[in-house]
Amino acid sequence: MLLFELQIGSAVILDLLFGDPRYLPHPVRIIGFFCNLSEKIFRKLIPSETIAGTLSFITVLSLTISFTALPIYIINLYSPLLAQFAAIFLLYTTIAARDLVVHSRSVYSALQKSENLETARKELARIVGRDTAALDRKGIIRACIETVAENMVDGVTAPLFYAVIFSLFSSITGIDPLFLAVTGAMGYKAVNTMDSMFGYKNEQYLYFGKVAAKVDDFVNLIPARISGLLIVPASFFLGLKWQNSFKIFKRDRLAHASPNAAHPEAAVAGALNIELGGTSIYFGKKIKKPRIGDDNRPVTDVDILLSNRLMLLGSLFFLILLLMSRLSVLQLLT
Repeated sequence: MLLFELQIGSAVILDLLFGDPRYLPHPVRIIGFFCNLSEKIFRKLIPSETIAGTLSFITVLSLTISFTALPIYIINLYSPLLAQFAAIFLLYTTIAARDLVVHSRSVYSALQKSENLETARKELARIVGRDTAALDRKGIIRACIETVAENMVDGVTAPLFYAVIFSLFSSITGIDPLFLAVTGAMGYKAVNTMDSMFGYKNEQYLYFGKVAAKVDDFVNLIPARISGLLIVPASFFLGLKWQNSFKIFKRDRLAHASPNAAHPEAAVAGALNIELGGTSIYFGKKIKKPRIGDDNRPVTDVDILLSNRLMLLGSLFFLILLLMSRLSVLQLLT
């Protein structure tokens, strides 16, 4: 009865154990290849950047879903058990909790080992889009915490959300819920990757990336809000300021250019009783962001570790809530 829950749990455990091994061809890198190729083709063929970007979006999403579903379908014809293992493996690749922890801890370790901040800046540059060269110690810590909080959604909760949502269509389609789950999660990763590559509001991508950016905002709408809310009980169990977490979540959850990014960031800032946001430099240009949280105390290295714990425990609560909700929906349908 709980086979699907065990399969999802197995994918999560694989991520926590192994993360993203660099020696394997990760699906997101393949999606990135599709993005680059489709951009080159459609920019050459179509003068309108908006239409070219829309066709690129449709093409990459279609290719991603096809290259996910077709191999599983073929494997299932010969060995249903092997197809199950393949689907669990692909689902595991859509989750990035361990990588978030590993990369942020690398920043923490660099801060601990030396007063020279160059190594910490280099480690941080691997996980953020902003320029890190001019960041001081506090700026490095804040950027690292913001990245962990924001990527809780992109890297963990949203892929799980769409895996579970798509699995509910099993009774209608007759397709194994696990196969639908991995298709939903991988489809989400395609949208998110396209937003990362095309969603810049600069001269090159303002029109070309418009569809990717809008769809990414839409698909993250629910996961971001639930993730922010679940940081609050996570902060309670970790002995942090859960009441302040809820207060800042309510107050500052929309204090961001993105309609989604500030939800988990605000809850984390409140739990840690710190201030995030402010001015950052992207591609040599200063971008002034709203302040999130209150500047009640200076940030410290340990806040990076605490943000990881909040992300992991909040994600666990998110998964439990998802699976309980799925069981309730299935009971209503039967």
